[in-house]
Amino acid sequence: MNPLHPLYRAIEWMPVAAQDVVVFLILLLPAVAIGGLVLWGYRPFALVRAMLWRFRWTSALFVVLIAVSVSVGVGLIAQERGLRQGTARAAAPFDLVVAAPGSEITMLFAAVYLQPSDVPLLSGAIYEEVANAPDVSLAAPIAYGDSFETYPIVGSTAEFVGHLSRELTEGAMFTAHEEAVIGARVELEIGAEFSPAHGVGDAAEHGAHADVHYRVAGRMAPTGSPWDRAIIVPVEAVWEAHDLGDGHSPEDAGQLGPPFDPERFPGTPAILVSAEELYANYALRARFTTAETMAFFPGSVLAGLHSLMGDVRQVMSIMAVITQILVTAGVLTGLVILTRLFARRLALLRALGAPRRFVFAVVWSYAATLIVLGAGLGVVFGYAAAAIIARIVSARTDILVNATLGWPEFHLVAGFTTVTILLALVPAFIVLSRPVAADLRS
Repeated sequence: MNPLHPLYRAIEWMPVAAQDVVVFLILLLPAVAIGGLVLWGYRPFALVRAMLWRFRWTSALFVVLIAVSVSVGVGLIAQERGLRQGTARAAAPFDLVVAAPGSEITMLFAAVYLQPSDVPLLSGAIYEEVANAPDVSLAAPIAYGDSFETYPIVGSTAEFVGHLSRELTEGAMFTAHEEAVIGARVELEIGAEFSPAHGVGDAAEHGAHADVHYRVAGRMAPTGSPWDRAIIVPVEAVWEAHDLGDGHSPEDAGQLGPPFDPERFPGTPAILVSAEELYANYALRARFTTAETMAFFPGSVLAGLHSLMGDVRQVMSIMAVITQILVTAGVLTGLVILTRLFARRLALLRALGAPRRFVFAVVWSYAATLIVLGAGLGVVFGYAAAAIIARIVSARTDILVNATLGWPEFHLVAGFTTVTILLALVPAFIVLSRPVAADLRS
């Protein structure tokens, strides 16, 4: 049986935070133990400080080299986790999506992340069946295809806006066909008026809806998703802009939101469904997975994408580890060469009667100091790089990505530090193996 098995069992029953701390300490323990043994009975720190200052530019170069190596792994892990959390947070309000049969990934990007896509429409009969299904508390049509400048315009209901944003930070909910609620990052003021373009991006036809005008009535709270740059209007307004009617019978003219007339319902690319109880979503997914409809959990589809990202992360992590190993080998080789710079001083110490262990402690302490400083600086570099990349990703995808340091990064740094500190024993042994007389003559 594994002798560490009881230790593993003890760690397993600890709180998660305590487990992370224990793993961090275990990873650092060999380095601390080696340091204690090497420095036992000696205090070489004054001499080490003098060596660092005497060869400060060379030492700084080694510290930066180690820092860059560490920052690769730290930045990779922090950025991947931030992206995973950001995409999950953006998809959280979308419990269940019903659409026409097709690609779940395509509909995920279209309905949740507002990436333009041509998909079939669901009929009024299907919408009525979904809206009237047992346990359904929200069935909101999501109709997209128009835009204003770089902001997509989406037609839906007031209930959808409330589900997505919970509350408005400015203004009020739309109450008329010509009113709109904008996302937190839409650069329009309350009361501003605009006309939509047909289509999104470079393919948008800017004069197609010149006779349609919207007025900003309210602004949603930040959601950390592409919906922060979206403009939401009544779904009836989107249908009317395309001369499809308003989805209501003549006696309900001017009404906003459900119920809709199935016969006059122009169609919608997707329906956001929310059940009164979580378990009911599974029954609804099974019910609306038919030849005519496709029901899926955006979170489940996203989990599959995250799994793929996890595989990519593992490959990149292996590359980062290989990079760190190569850099470590280079650093150790450089340290061996660097010891030649002060070989005469070390030989003089030995000639004056300094114990071999003291000289060994000086060389190892010098190398360990460079490693620890480089590892610490690497954490700073990695966090800074991840934060910069997170801003770029957030600006390009409209998904709020926060790069924060977590225990996995500290575990990586602790493991790297321990391995390199153990390998730093090599230059110290090499120094002691060199003839004193030869180093004095050099």
